[in-house]
Amino acid sequence: MSAAPSNWQKATASGGGGENCIELQAGKAEGTIRVRESLLPDTEIITTKANLAAFIEGVKNGEFDHFVK
Repeated sequence: MSAAPSNWQKATASGGGGENCIELQAGKAEGTIRVRESLLPDTEIITTKANLAAFIEGVKNGEFDHFVK
């Protein structure tokens, strides 16, 4: 298993300017993930890997499509 990235990471679909993306970074506590919005970089939430995995699964299943259509 590779180490988690230490820099903020965003999806390539966000574009090159960095103005419209959600970014993730490994948290300081084991098993946590930091999440921030590029437009509000000083505001973060911290969640667990399990919670993020459940959210990503919901995204893959189309459960949040109504927010972007």
